[in-house]
Amino acid sequence: MRRSPLWLLAGLALGGAASGCGKAALQPSVQGALPGPSTPPRHGVIALATKNTTRLGGADAPTDAASVALAVYPGLTTATRPQAVVLVDDRDWPAAVAAAALAAAPLGAPLLYAHGDELPAVTAHALRQLRPLGASALGGAQVIRIGTTAAVPYGYRVSTVSVAGGAASAAAAVARLIGMAQGKPQQVIVLSEGAARALQMPAAGLAAESGAPILFVGDAAVPAPTAAALAGLHRPAIYLLGAPGVSSSTLAALGRLGRVSKIVPAEGAQAGAGADPVDNAVAVSRFSDGSFGWGIREAGHGLVFLNPARALDAPAAAPLSAHGDYGPLLLLADRTSLPPALARYLSDIQPGYTAAIRPVREVYNHGWLIGDESAISALAQAEIDAILEVALRTTSTEPSPAGPE
Repeated sequence: MRRSPLWLLAGLALGGAASGCGKAALQPSVQGALPGPSTPPRHGVIALATKNTTRLGGADAPTDAASVALAVYPGLTTATRPQAVVLVDDRDWPAAVAAAALAAAPLGAPLLYAHGDELPAVTAHALRQLRPLGASALGGAQVIRIGTTAAVPYGYRVSTVSVAGGAASAAAAVARLIGMAQGKPQQVIVLSEGAARALQMPAAGLAAESGAPILFVGDAAVPAPTAAALAGLHRPAIYLLGAPGVSSSTLAALGRLGRVSKIVPAEGAQAGAGADPVDNAVAVSRFSDGSFGWGIREAGHGLVFLNPARALDAPAAAPLSAHGDYGPLLLLADRTSLPPALARYLSDIQPGYTAAIRPVREVYNHGWLIGDESAISALAQAEIDAILEVALRTTSTEPSPAGPE
């Protein structure tokens, strides 16, 4: 892994080669033994923390996923062990983004990456640390393999989900699993198969926070697996995001299956709104519909920052949208600095204090940065840290809503 002298990058120890189970729907591995508790690697999972930001991960998606999973679930006590862990092929984007919803309550499963049918050493190490307890709703499964048959070590009980048949079939298969683990959802997130991955990325955090499964449509039609999944939910609320090219006929077909809402940038966004990943992610963070959605328009939140060129970091970071300070996924235009649209949004929700209400009575924002400096630069982290800092309000003497009455 590439390391920069500016950062103390995560020292995740690499586990040995994976060994384990066959391909049955639910069966224990026959090699290895359930690991006992152990201490985290000496440098933990944090690359660098500033006063308002924490960087997790490294140079690739498996490392980022392992770092996030261990930050959320250190695995040292029963309370810090997950019920189950999701293992997804890092070459299958639709399955990975759909699996992000499994991070939602009550399952709360972090996601790790296989590479085809191989288990990266960093993933094997994280599995050993996490020591999943077993999900009773899924027959006691400790590891849920989606689109991979990579051998799982340590004698963990494994459930395997086949996702053959394209994006719509893969997402529908994951949606059925979500129904088993979390009950029948009332809301569904819909993405366009043809949309850029950077436009689809914020759906991972929204699904993890809400538990809403992710399904796919084509720009010109609703695939049969998606139509069947929606019909089985009996007119759910359907939230279409990151899909500027979806046709009116597709929208009409979705409307016959549920109530459709499009999540798009606010009025006044630049021309071509809906096709810009930065604007799209801000729109997802701002959006709410009753109890659904982030609806973040004020200070006091976690925020997760990603490079849009590293799409697999979105499912990897999804547990940070479902645990701790519950942050939506926001995107930089590139690794080097804050884009203006994101800077404006962060300024809008920057925490502030007055002479009457001091900083200790206020709320705060915190940023999670995913990946090393090849994903988000040191300069960009410094800019994010500064704009998240609680600041003195000089234009108003009105007490803050967060202050005492």
